[in-house]
This record gives sequence, structure tokens and C-alpha cells, in this order.
Amino acid sequence: MADNERSEPKTEERQTLTSAEITALSHLYRGEVYRSTIWRTRLDTTTNWAVVSLGVALSISYASPGASPLPLVLVGVLILLFLMQEARRYRYFNVWRARARWIETHFYAPLLEDGDLRMQEGWQNVLSQDYLRPRYHVTYATALGRRIRRNYLWILLIQALAYAGKIVIHPTNSTSLDEVITRADIGPLPGELVILTGLAYVLICVSLAFWSTRQDAKRSRAAGKERSSSMG
Repeated sequence: MADNERSEPKTEERQTLTSAEITALSHLYRGEVYRSTIWRTRLDTTTNWAVVSLGVALSISYASPGASPLPLVLVGVLILLFLMQEARRYRYFNVWRARARWIETHFYAPLLEDGDLRMQEGWQNVLSQDYLRPRYHVTYATALGRRIRRNYLWILLIQALAYAGKIVIHPTNSTSLDEVITRADIGPLPGELVILTGLAYVLICVSLAFWSTRQDAKRSRAAGKERSSSMG
């Protein structure tokens, strides 16, 4: 019995791009840079909200000797909400940033270096798959940790120092630990609970920042050892 099967022609891997394709990729890069710039501005907006809110809380809490430290506690909730919103925005921003960076390192850099686009490495396939099946390149926890490291760690530090100063030295210096705890009381909530909650809040944020630092370091080492097949 004769073999009627026809062998499929092998698709040759592309080794270069046409002039029209290079032009299209250039416009694509400009679009990704524009979108990443827009989302970067949105990140700055939530950070500004957090800074302004903390400034208002500081003004209220230190406005008079009898002012309560409660605004410095409540602003922590606002800062947490701003952080969560900014982490969500950062995941969107990272999609556009990762694509732009991918084009820079795999298209423009080789083009400027020796003119060889190294299409055999398959970088264009990674980019096309990211357009066909868009996804986030970092987890929500990683995004939270990165935003804490970049901005919110300093905001939390200022908030914590301001709260400690309020219950320890304002309006007068505390003479004992019991007095400090009493000043930290919020209605029916004892000062011990308020202080421990605040410490846990700061420690969790700091731990998340250090964890994300280690995760980013691992990803950097992995990308350095072998050819990266993903963005982010």
C-alpha cells in the first residue's frame, strides 16, 4: 500500500525583520512607553494622597496640647488603602513597562550593538504571546512589597515616629511606661492593644518589603544564568 501521507513543509525561523516591520515595532514601542508613562503618573497620584493624608493627621494631632493621637492611627488605615490601590495599579503599569523594556533589550540594544536582531533566540515569540494572552507579570504580594520599598516604607516610618512622639513627649514628657500606655488608649481599646497592633502593622509591611527584595533578587539571578523566556 502506497504511502499517501504528505510531509508538511518546515517553517523556517525568521532571522530578520523587513523595513515595514521594524517601523511597526518602533511605533509599538512608542505606544508601550506612552501607556507605561500614564500608569506611572497614576502611581504618583496615590502616593501623593498618602503623603497629604499623613500631613493632615500630623497637623491635627500636634495642633494643641490636648489633641488626640487618634488621627495618626486612622491615617494608617487610609495609607493601607492607598497602598493596596497603588499595588493594583502597579501590576498594570508593570505590564506596559515590561513590554517596553523587553523591546529595548532584545530589539534596540542588539540593533545598536551589531545590527543582529538575534531572532533565533525567540524573543519575538515571547512578545507575541504576551499580546495574544495578556497577563500580570508580578503577583499582588510582590507589587505590594515593591511599592513599600519604593515609597511607603518611609511614609510608615514617619507615621510611626510621629505617633511615638505624640504619646511619649507631647504635650509633656512621659514619666513612666504606664503613662505612655494610658496615652495610647482609644476609647474602650486599651493602649497595649493599640501599640501591639501598630507594631504588627509596621513589621508586616517591613517583612513584605524584604520578602519582595529577595524574590526580585532570585529572579535577577535566574535571568542572568540562562536566557529569559518571560517578562516582568
